[in-house]
Parts: sequence; structure tokens; C-alpha cells
Amino acid sequence: MINIDDLKFGQDGLIPAVVTDYYTKKVLTVAYMNAESLKISMEEGKTCFYSRSRKCLWRKGEMSGNYQHIVSIKADCDRDALTVEVIKDGPACHLGTDSCFNDYVYKSEELGEFSIDGLYELLEGRKKDKPQGSYTTYLFEQGIDKILKKVGEECTEVIVAGKGGDKAETTFEIADLTYHVLVLMVQMGITNKDVLEELAKRHVIDHKVKQQKMK
Repeated sequence: MINIDDLKFGQDGLIPAVVTDYYTKKVLTVAYMNAESLKISMEEGKTCFYSRSRKCLWRKGEMSGNYQHIVSIKADCDRDALTVEVIKDGPACHLGTDSCFNDYVYKSEELGEFSIDGLYELLEGRKKDKPQGSYTTYLFEQGIDKILKKVGEECTEVIVAGKGGDKAETTFEIADLTYHVLVLMVQMGITNKDVLEELAKRHVIDHKVKQQKMK
């Protein structure tokens, strides 16, 4: 752990702070802090920034209610920039979007990174637009019973592959199961964040149990 005094603030007394979502790791916004706003952020556990346009401190969410609860703050190797991991109560952008970063300037078609969030968004699009010839469209049109049946079938196939000890086959079947579980989640309105938050609760409980056992 380092102290605020170890940080290198600019000539204007500010240090850039890149705010990221604790669950998705998505960059939410880039703001600035001075020593006072950083101290307030650490004391209150919620982000407080310095507005360069208004020349004053501002607490994220004080007007909108979209507070950002701080999980961690890290400094870079030069101590002149920060990353702030947060759990947010609502949209990060004043435009009402999840992140301030939405408009691509460039995107490689070959090197685009796959993500579970990206797949989830694609499935949401399939449910909304229902393009013809899509297997996902077929599942949504058949409804919850068909989706649950497929989840059950894929669970069985994972078990069979795992029991057989074939790593490649098991990986293939887990991917199939993951896809169908995501379809189920979209159908029921369960988000990736909902699942991650539930897992985080269990992590805290598991940590407490381990501590009790060590006593």
C-alpha cells in the first residue's frame, strides 16, 4: 500500500483516474482527482472527482443517485495515474449509458476479443430481432420448456464427456452448455452481472467460513 503523498499529481494538482467496472472490467469513464477528492473517495468509499470545467469537487451520483462504490484504487508504475474499480448503482455516463466509451474510432475485424458479455448482447439481439434461420431464434420461439430441455441435455453430455476423461470433448460440451445457459438467462432476464454478484456473495461467505475454521 502506498500513501497519497507518494503519488505524482500534475502541475494543476490533478491525477487522471480510469474508472472500471469491478464485475465486467469495462472502462466506465476517465475523470480527474486532486489530493482532497482522492482522500474523500477513500474515506467515504465512493468516487469523488475534481471538475476541471467547474473548478470544484463533485461526488459521482450526488444528483443522479448513480453512486460508484469503490472496491480498489491502484496507481501505475510512475505513480501519476490511477485505476479505480467500482461497483456502480447505475449508468456511469451522463447520457444514461453504461459507459462513457461507446463510439468506436477503429475496430479490427480479425483481432476482436470474444467475451461472455458480447455473446450475451448478441443473444439479446437474437431474441429481439429474431432473424430467420438462426438456431437461437428457434430456441426463443419455442420458449422456456425447449430451452430448459436443451440445458438438461447439455448437462448430461458434459457429465458423459467428463466421466470419459476426454478433455477436448468435455471442453466442447461445456461450451455448448454455456451457450444454452446464456440463452436461458436472456429468456428469464438474468444478466451476467446478476450471476457474478451472486458468486461474489458466496465468495464472502466462503472466506468467513475458512476464517472460522482456522480459529
